[in-house]
Amino acid sequence: MTFKVFRFDPRKDEKHHYDTFIVETKLNERILDCLNKIRSKQDSSVSFRMSCSHGICGSDALTINGVPSLACQKLVKDYNYTSEIIIEPLKFYSVIKDLIVDLDPFFTRLEKLKSNENHKPINKLEKRENIQSIEDLKQFEDAIKCILCGSCVAACPITLEVEPEFIGPAALLRAYRYIFDSRIKNINDKMLLLEKAHGIWSCKSHYKCTLVCPKQIKVTKTILKTKRKIREDLYPTGMKENK
Repeated sequence: MTFKVFRFDPRKDEKHHYDTFIVETKLNERILDCLNKIRSKQDSSVSFRMSCSHGICGSDALTINGVPSLACQKLVKDYNYTSEIIIEPLKFYSVIKDLIVDLDPFFTRLEKLKSNENHKPINKLEKRENIQSIEDLKQFEDAIKCILCGSCVAACPITLEVEPEFIGPAALLRAYRYIFDSRIKNINDKMLLLEKAHGIWSCKSHYKCTLVCPKQIKVTKTILKTKRKIREDLYPTGMKENK
């Protein structure tokens, strides 16, 4: 099988190029297995991230045939193995080397949503956990499955084409996790943070984040629910015209 792999080392390359590798593989092997074969048997300088190899850590997120994906989740048989498979780094992020990207902007966006409130759901007065019903947990249970792989941001048309400063779907999903947690009482400050420039209203519901999420989280749905709650809680008499 033929793999066309993106190569770029900013320390010595003026621009990126692609190297082609032919790998003996089976249909049920993962793309990550193929990359490991390339690195161990053909070119040890090919650089990419990996850790758990089981879709939990999110570190091996790549662009595979134009779509952000986890290399450990995708199998050879998921693609047209009669033609070449193109492996590239995640879009939007700057390249450190080959398939490794700088995720600092991704985590910086998450940090922007921090407020002064202590969100730990602990009842300090009674020194015990705040009990939560199963139904209340279900309100945000989907959101806590996020593994912070960065695929949603790399697929977002707003981030890529319109507004690079957009806080992005992952950060909005993280905000949803706190806003809809019944144990967190003061959530208005979190919603006000989302109201800032490049915040939640920059999202135009293209649905790309949901399509590429490796944990099958309905990211777009959570963002729409958060928008609705902002309207209802912060603007009960009606939204401002520019929202």
